Amino acid sequence: MAFGLWTKSNQTKTAAYLLFVIAAIGAGVAYLTGEGAAEAVEDVLGVNENIIEQHEDFALFALVGLIVLGVASLVALYVTYKKTAFTKMAAVVTLFIALVSFALVARTGYLGGQIRHTETSNAGMQNTGTGEKEDKEDD
Repeated sequence: MAFGLWTKSNQTKTAAYLLFVIAAIGAGVAYLTGEGAAEAVEDVLGVNENIIEQHEDFALFALVGLIVLGVASLVALYVTYKKTAFTKMAAVVTLFIALVSFALVARTGYLGGQIRHTETSNAGMQNTGTGEKEDKEDD
């Protein structure tokens, strides 16, 4: 989208809008399958249920952000197709929504990664009893 704005290419912006709509649909699918995934791992040894809840909470924010992005992209597609005076403003607003949505999705992914990869969190280092952190202190 940023490249499309920079080059003033409606074709590039249209491609970005379509990708954003696909991302919104994918977010809906991912969100709907999340509960089943949570049930599958919540009884696994070493999985912190608090992290699962944080991931679920942030996933809802990410879903809403991507739905807003999808709707904004559809509106911007229409505005671009009709070649109205709002074409550039629609692209800028959509780019802003996309950046916010990306941040929400990144945070959701980070929290999801901590469910099974406890080495990425401080809690994981404290719970192991041994680890690289302790090995370095012995040197």
